[in-house]
Amino acid sequence: MSLAVAIQMDPIESIDIAADSTFALALEAQARGHALFHYLPRDLTLRNGRVVAQARPLTVRPAQGNHATLGEARALDLAGLDVVLLRQDPPFDMAYITTTHLLEHIHPKTLVVNDPVSVRNAPEKLFVTHFAGLMPPTLITTDRAEIVAFRAQHEDIIVKPLFGNGGAGVFHLRPEDDNLNALLEMFTRLFREPVIVQKYLSAVRDGDKRIILIDGVAAGAVNRIPPPGEARSNLHVGGRAEKAELTQRDLDICNTIGPKLQDLGMIFVGIDVIGDCLTEINVTSPTGLQEIDRFNGTSLSAQIWDAIEKRRNADDD
Repeated sequence: MSLAVAIQMDPIESIDIAADSTFALALEAQARGHALFHYLPRDLTLRNGRVVAQARPLTVRPAQGNHATLGEARALDLAGLDVVLLRQDPPFDMAYITTTHLLEHIHPKTLVVNDPVSVRNAPEKLFVTHFAGLMPPTLITTDRAEIVAFRAQHEDIIVKPLFGNGGAGVFHLRPEDDNLNALLEMFTRLFREPVIVQKYLSAVRDGDKRIILIDGVAAGAVNRIPPPGEARSNLHVGGRAEKAELTQRDLDICNTIGPKLQDLGMIFVGIDVIGDCLTEINVTSPTGLQEIDRFNGTSLSAQIWDAIEKRRNADDD
């Protein structure tokens, strides 16, 4: 089965092909004989009820610096395609949200992965609050008194922007740290949204586990160890990737959230688990495929495309 596939992402020329999950998905799609097109989020247009992208035919190869060939751009009616991969990086801002509104016009006749309505309704740090029993103690507010009271109760806390990504703006405040007021003043100047405050989980020193779920089922994990003196474990800020096994607690978390992810059309999801606690559900542009594959000898990209093709066939029936 050959599919016409458009990938909505950031510029492909500058990616690190050894780590980029979208590149792994593109390689697998190409190996299956699917026709690939690339376009940037700003290339979307809604014209007389039709969603059109200035898209370019794409060929990929595993050679950094020579990893992508893009053809001439042309107006592509996305309703005529089989699949659109929604894969641009956050921030999850109004520009991002607007693309989900536009793609909603073509889904599910053209299968958008992940479902644009569900992506819009499930920002990482808010969607997870629907599974409160799995989370660490968490506060989302603009009320300084609430934050002060939360800190008095839990002492060691994490403060971060509600719509941040990649570990940016994440602060660990120990009980003796007197920077809380200055930090909240800075957040107020930079963001209109509430902040998210959580109890600090010391288990993060043992790693922040990224677990990939494919159509609601746990498929693999990688552990990310923060460097010394750093509260963040994100790989691009110095975290170290290590092989990880799924514990019974991990499986319980996945089994709890998995059916909801399936119902929402979330085919490719990455969750973050620290110790026994679920901290984020990443649905916008999850990463981690290549790291997991290298440790486990798997091909999560192949499993994701199996799920996409199965969903595509079901929609056609």
